[in-house]
Amino acid sequence: MSDYLEEIEFEDLIEDYILEMDIQSYSSNTLKTYTSILHGFYNFLLSEKKIKDEKGLLRSFKKYMQHLKRDNDVSQNYLYLVAVVVKKFFVFANISIYDEIKAPKRTKSLPKSLNEQEVYDLIHAKDDEYDPERNNPQNISRLRNKLILTLLYSTGLRVSELIKLKIRMIDYEERTIRVRGKGEKDRLVIFDNATLDLIDEYLEKRGVENEYLFVNQKNQALTSRYVQYMIKEYAQKAGIKRRVTPHILRHSFATHLLKNGVDIRAIQQLLGHSNLSTTQIYTSVDMHTLKDVYDDAWLSRDQNVRKNDELESFTD
Repeated sequence: MSDYLEEIEFEDLIEDYILEMDIQSYSSNTLKTYTSILHGFYNFLLSEKKIKDEKGLLRSFKKYMQHLKRDNDVSQNYLYLVAVVVKKFFVFANISIYDEIKAPKRTKSLPKSLNEQEVYDLIHAKDDEYDPERNNPQNISRLRNKLILTLLYSTGLRVSELIKLKIRMIDYEERTIRVRGKGEKDRLVIFDNATLDLIDEYLEKRGVENEYLFVNQKNQALTSRYVQYMIKEYAQKAGIKRRVTPHILRHSFATHLLKNGVDIRAIQQLLGHSNLSTTQIYTSVDMHTLKDVYDDAWLSRDQNVRKNDELESFTD
């Protein structure tokens, strides 16, 4: 092992950093990502010749980035993430070369969304299999899944937030749910009367006591993986050819609100974004919508011009 890595106890520093992130309530997904990236970097360093100092560590980092790009063929966005994670770790560990870590440019792609008809078809994909008069497990699961799809779309919840929802978080009078999001920050999301009726029907029929809103047939809280798999199945039944995920429903929620004139700062609050710039990326309107808005604006202008011309002719 490198003399320098042993000297600064590099592996222990990684564990200390992840522990500190956990104490600061970073999400489990973030912890897994950071752990994987830092351990991948550490394992590469162990394969290198002896690193004598920080300058040698910086050289090895650059070789690691080159290795990821050439040999592992990773995306530009992953390279960016690796650079950001390693730089943050160096700051934590007081390894002074952190200023020398330069993150490559990211490729920005607009998040995809469903149109309103596709969302409707998705939510109602298995209505023909649901019998409101029966309380068998399969029937209750269909009702639960319909409620999951409805909430993901109508509230913009993250799937990690949805599976942690507890019944006590729901305010039936105000039609709101208190959600604990990223960074342990609370926010309120809103739902409509139709969703309220679905919640009541589901809780009445599920027949088990549990603090969590969504449970499986063994009365256990659902996993993110199950929700992702379920949405894929429902999308196939609805005849939606493209990939559908919980995140796409979240983006569809934001996009449709924006199209219908909701202020972007209100959308930011509903999504739980700290920065408005994040919301602006999530709610990017596609070119087709922009063209429609543009055409409508010019049509209205032309109609107003014609009305003014007619009015002037009449007064003349």
